[in-house]
Amino acid sequence: MKRQTIMIDALVATPIDKVWQCWTQPDHITQWNFASDEWCCPNAANDLTIGGHYRARMEARDGSFGFDLEAVYNEVTEPSALGMVLTDGRSVRTVFVPEGKATRITTTFDAEAENSIDMQRDGWQAILNNFKIYVEANSDIGEPARL
Repeated sequence: MKRQTIMIDALVATPIDKVWQCWTQPDHITQWNFASDEWCCPNAANDLTIGGHYRARMEARDGSFGFDLEAVYNEVTEPSALGMVLTDGRSVRTVFVPEGKATRITTTFDAEAENSIDMQRDGWQAILNNFKIYVEANSDIGEPARL
């Protein structure tokens, strides 16, 4: 049975190179990758290669719950697209398109069976909205040191 696909998007008032940097670098991911202030992303790792692994730790700030979101990349086209397969087999694809001095981010992902479509869409959209707020509030973000 084919899974239902969900789409979210946002227009971020920041050029694509800065959007890509903040979307892909672990130091930035930990600053925005959560849906509400009750959650956090204490660590992340990201190997931006085909077959490379992505991992982000998601935790309730009170320590009551946490999980790792993990995936393997099947598409890396800097700075325009990322595709990955989550550990449960669901696909996720994010596309970055310049719109003047802004960047349109569109993510499509396979729905899971446990939660309603609306709940999944709202949760993922909240994370994307948090990304938009983080990037737009930090327009002076420079290139972090490479390890």
